[in-house]
Amino acid sequence: MTSTTAAAPEVAPFQLFDLTVVRTRRLGPSILRITLGGPGSGGFRGGGRDQSLSLLLPRPGQREAVVPAAGGGTWHERWRALPEDVRAVLRSYAVRAERPRPDGSTEVDVDFVLHGDGGPASRWARAAAPGDRITVAGPAVADNTAVRFRPPADTDWVLIRADETALSAAAAVLEWLPAGLQARVWLEVPCTEDRQALNTAAKARIRWLVRNEGAACGVEAVRAAELPAGTPYVWIAGEASGVRALRHHLVQERGFAPERVTSTTYWTR
Repeated sequence: MTSTTAAAPEVAPFQLFDLTVVRTRRLGPSILRITLGGPGSGGFRGGGRDQSLSLLLPRPGQREAVVPAAGGGTWHERWRALPEDVRAVLRSYAVRAERPRPDGSTEVDVDFVLHGDGGPASRWARAAAPGDRITVAGPAVADNTAVRFRPPADTDWVLIRADETALSAAAAVLEWLPAGLQARVWLEVPCTEDRQALNTAAKARIRWLVRNEGAACGVEAVRAAELPAGTPYVWIAGEASGVRALRHHLVQERGFAPERVTSTTYWTR
């Protein structure tokens, strides 16, 4: 007797999810947390660490974002096929946390830095209220390319530097680190009240660099630091020029192997 089993259909790593604002909470003068969820969140499966998703936001003058309809190809191909001056604006944000719910839905926390520039994400976040809807392109499988923090197995210690736009990703990375791993961490924020309680089992030395207290920037702080011996892994994220400058210092001046430095630009001046 023989039997065959049909192969399960392959799950696309990123899909569109129609989410609902569950609640909002101010974390400090500069940072607002928005929790998304609802029936449309079923199937959202992030990989933790610095997992990111893309918000599909309305353009100025639009009441709702113009998002791709269901169809062939990837969501991004369908989005690109829409008229450029009409289609939704894309903005990438880190997933601070996700929590499966008993009803099969998932709650997803996203932290927004409330810049004064009135950009599309900041405008949406300031006005968001429970019950509001938003479409996001997010992960449907945990092991996906939007998780960039991937220390090699031979890593002895990690270096983390983030500004406020990457703070939520850095916090999620710290929660993921294995117990006892040595970590040196520099976190830049605008105000004293923007500092947050962070949880980690790693052996982490965390230094807050608060601009309104006159703190040095991350590049200067790391340049002045005595770093541990052993094989490092580095994760740098935030404003473009600061990310480039710190990567240059570590690779060109300290001699770190380029492949052991992950650098991600979250915004540009």
